[in-house]
Amino acid sequence: MRYSRVYLESFGYTLPDEAVTTDELERWLAPAYQRLRLPEGRLELMTGIRERRFYSPGTRPGEISIESGRRAIAAAGIDPAEIGALVHGSVCRDYLEPATACGVHHALGLSGDCLIYDVSNACLGILSGMVQVANMIELGQIRAGLIVGTEDGRSLVETTVERLNNDHSIDRRGVKAFVASLTIGSASVGVVLCDEALSRERHRLLGGAVVANTEGHALCQSEGLETFMRTDSEQLMLHGVETGRRTFEPFLREVGWSRGDITKTICHQVGVAHRKLLFETLGLDESLDYSTFETLGNTGAAALPTTMALAAEAGRFAKGDRVAMLGIGSGINCQMLGVEW
Repeated sequence: MRYSRVYLESFGYTLPDEAVTTDELERWLAPAYQRLRLPEGRLELMTGIRERRFYSPGTRPGEISIESGRRAIAAAGIDPAEIGALVHGSVCRDYLEPATACGVHHALGLSGDCLIYDVSNACLGILSGMVQVANMIELGQIRAGLIVGTEDGRSLVETTVERLNNDHSIDRRGVKAFVASLTIGSASVGVVLCDEALSRERHRLLGGAVVANTEGHALCQSEGLETFMRTDSEQLMLHGVETGRRTFEPFLREVGWSRGDITKTICHQVGVAHRKLLFETLGLDESLDYSTFETLGNTGAAALPTTMALAAEAGRFAKGDRVAMLGIGSGINCQMLGVEW
């Protein structure tokens, strides 16, 4: 997976105004905490997440994706008519049918010959969309593409709180399956990739590598199509980091880097324990990383690209930086991409 003419041109992100601290979330869980005699403050201590954000009740993901997509296109300075593909890559979507990308396409006024569809790949959906759009650009099929997605954790978190408070069959041991759901937040991001002839920013997407370790596909699963999830957090972390280890060397070979060439990293935003174990396993210094899980929580497919957008906005990257995008998603899949800033 190597590219010679694909550039990461811009980001556009939209964050919710409403913030819910972990302390406040634990107050919502007071009935469960009292029944099970759980210590307050444990959730933040375990995850490192101080707060997360939620969109207003009833908000559809596509509504927010429209705004993020509009911002990404404006930041790229590209004529919307040049957008030859639109991929909506978040777990959250407006309907089972049609594709959420359809409403986003209509609102953004993109051309009729633009290829549009949704991608579902857990926390890797937007990165997977980036690979697909990059492939089309490299093949000369399109000149530019937009990948966008919006994750809203409100329903999942509220449903989990209700279940823990009211289901008296859940004991202290059983609570573990619900902890990951309590780390979920909300965010929306759009990414524009383009051909080198259109690029002004010159952030080159070099390529990457993927590994599928699907023996762990049952470690994190929703119950049917409802907004509810059970996760074996410890095993998911261990299997996910192991999948990352298996991906890292092929990734370095594909982009032509050694471990020491990496100057900045952005990884999937799960929590403090995940990042510590991942960087120890890969032999990377945590000081290279930029994180947002402390204030945004785990925002699914939007987590890594939103964090990269915020890092860029904060001036984290300098010209010539070699940025490793270290994506891991339940399933278990790993996808790593390299960008020369």
